[in-house]
Amino acid sequence: MDTKTFKRELQRSENYHRKGFGHEAEVADTLKTTYQSHLIQQLRENQHTLKHGQITIRLAEAFGFCWGVERAVAMAYETRTHFPHQRIWITNEIIHNPSVNQHLRNMQVEFIPVVNGEKDFSKVGCGDVVILPAFGASVQEMQLLRDKSCVIVDTTCPWVAKVWNSVEKHKKIQYTSIIHGKYNHEETIATSSFAGKYLVVLNMDEAHYVADYILHGGDRVTFDQKFHNAFSHGFDPDYDLEAIGIANQTTMLKSETELIGKLFEHTMLQKYGPQALHQHFQAFNTICDATQERQDAMFELVEDPLDLIVVIGGFNSSNTTHLQEIAIERKIPSYHIDCAERIGPGNRIEHKPLGESLQIQEQWLPPGEVVVGITSGASTPDKVVEDVIEKLLLLKS
Repeated sequence: MDTKTFKRELQRSENYHRKGFGHEAEVADTLKTTYQSHLIQQLRENQHTLKHGQITIRLAEAFGFCWGVERAVAMAYETRTHFPHQRIWITNEIIHNPSVNQHLRNMQVEFIPVVNGEKDFSKVGCGDVVILPAFGASVQEMQLLRDKSCVIVDTTCPWVAKVWNSVEKHKKIQYTSIIHGKYNHEETIATSSFAGKYLVVLNMDEAHYVADYILHGGDRVTFDQKFHNAFSHGFDPDYDLEAIGIANQTTMLKSETELIGKLFEHTMLQKYGPQALHQHFQAFNTICDATQERQDAMFELVEDPLDLIVVIGGFNSSNTTHLQEIAIERKIPSYHIDCAERIGPGNRIEHKPLGESLQIQEQWLPPGEVVVGITSGASTPDKVVEDVIEKLLLLKS
């Protein structure tokens, strides 16, 4: 399938919308009331620091809602305003934040059900309005919705679309796309649907395995087992790794994406030499500015003397978990929560350690003076951060 042509034709359709509906002023007050925070604004004006009783709050310089998320949420609200009586669906969570998605449900926006691990579009009818979330949607989903004559409202983040353009370029010159991401994450699923041949690597360990296979070969069966579900149909590592291009899930850890790119560049340089490198390797900068800013701010935050860090964001939010990884690397106690209700009653917290299930910890705030670092993922509204801070202030007042 010529995905580039399909995308161009879809965007020219009268049933396709990507720029909103001109209701910005109508939804602005609702968005401000629901998601913004006076307390957070005060913290920004006070060098991101708040001292109250026995607790000092250090808020990261960059955190929370990014432009792409704000745009997606605003477009979803505008869609309900523009289509007050029509049935509206969304193909996935608009962003990885439970409160934002619940607000949409309260507005009678329906989420495509998942049956036996697969999305079920059978109840979506001709003329229904369907929102594509900030992470995007696969080519196959877009094609299905077009064939159903649905009205498509595309809130895909422009940074995600930039990655799609990169893998399209790889496909055009018959390079395999090496995608740094999680193969079952909806953004990576969407990105891989625009690629030709592709392989998804999760981390540096997997990247080193692939690099070693490129240089020295290996056992095909073992390779297939290791990357099961993470490569394109018919992928053959003995032939499809001769020319590669680098892409990424935009919410991955920036430093790791850069290291993976350098690893594969060095690998292809070692195998084919400097004169032939451009015939076997290609890389574009597809690291999201907002993700980079929040990670950089987290690296700055952990330089402060902190007793612990609270990371706020959806438990399925990739960019949020990468912020937690930074705290773990610095051996600072960290607690990943998705809302203020995870704190209490008393001095207890329900949190999600990295890679584990939810756990409850008693007496998590140490006695006496305590300095708490706060950050939040790009899908977390300021109001949620405010609610968490207010809970902390009460515990230490």
